[in-house]
Amino acid sequence: MLKNKKILLGVTGGIAAYKAVELASQLTQKEAIVKTVMTAHAVELVSPLTFKSITHQKVATELFAPEADIEHISLADWADLVLIAPATANLIGKVAGGIADDLLSTTIMATTAPVCFVPAMNVHMYANPLLQENINKLKKYGYFFMEPECGKLACGYEGKGRFPRVEEIIYFAQTHLNYKNDLAGKTILITAGANREDIDPMRFITNHSSGKMGLALARAAYFRGAEVTLISAAMTEAIPPYLKNIRAVSAAEMYEAVMQEFPKNEIIFKTAAVADFTPVSPQTEKIKKKEGLQLALKRTKDILAELGEQKKASQILVGFAAESEQIAENARKKLIAKKLDFIAANDLKTAGEDTTSLLVISSENEIKLEGSKFEVAHRLLDLVQEKIR
Repeated sequence: MLKNKKILLGVTGGIAAYKAVELASQLTQKEAIVKTVMTAHAVELVSPLTFKSITHQKVATELFAPEADIEHISLADWADLVLIAPATANLIGKVAGGIADDLLSTTIMATTAPVCFVPAMNVHMYANPLLQENINKLKKYGYFFMEPECGKLACGYEGKGRFPRVEEIIYFAQTHLNYKNDLAGKTILITAGANREDIDPMRFITNHSSGKMGLALARAAYFRGAEVTLISAAMTEAIPPYLKNIRAVSAAEMYEAVMQEFPKNEIIFKTAAVADFTPVSPQTEKIKKKEGLQLALKRTKDILAELGEQKKASQILVGFAAESEQIAENARKKLIAKKLDFIAANDLKTAGEDTTSLLVISSENEIKLEGSKFEVAHRLLDLVQEKIR
């Protein structure tokens, strides 16, 4: 999604400027073409030579550099995306006020490319109503913002204002290179991960689902403007703080959470690997070693089937099926039996990988989607959007 994309990285004078070095590095490794514009204060914190060495592109720092062309125009025209990371309160305020008095602010003013801000600052600065008013104003004009993370800040405070993880910023940038807020106003419910059914306080039954596909869908939908609710079981990756997340480790917990949230959402993706069976009598104390152990199991509730029965005409229900054989045939049976709008089927041998191959089946057609789970998530969202339209 980033190969040969032209990204103009704006670096401002926040202490998180040093983290932009890793961002520039990873963008370049993913074959994006990265040019950097640094403010005068940013140059005080990180050498322009560092960015030039990593990106192999010129770094611009001056509005009226005598040896350069009219850079605030040439860079504005060149960029496919302008990514400001970190974005200080000062720069956000200037852009919101229409002030263009240095190379970065004039370039932002001149570009027609998407502009994405990644604020990072002191917790009280971020919470300041003047800054929040400026952010909301810019959002109304079509600028994009990524929320900072919570945690220990360089200033010694703890709270919201940390520079997000570089991987999350890249997902953010990838989305806005290819999409606008086309899911704004949509409410989307996504389940992800592997249920765990307790045998005793130490042992449980589970499966190989990593939760990566559900998490990719949640990220993609969120960055495209949707109001996303993620219901997660056991996951192999950390859930980013910007996502609304409800923990539901067991099948029973997931049933309760899904039934609570289902009526509030227009689009539902059931990617979680819900346990089909649970112990009849889970023990409250650890079972001691024996020569043999007989474990009585009972069926759990079929959440997807119940959703299919309750689904309104205005709702879209997407199921997932991990199969070991006759993938298409078994998926079609599930599509009909559970009254789904789509079913996305894959070979369970690929569970846990970062890439996927999904056979997406509806009553109208079949489409194969291949690539990284994040890329496939976007394309699956596109299919749902087409059905809605």
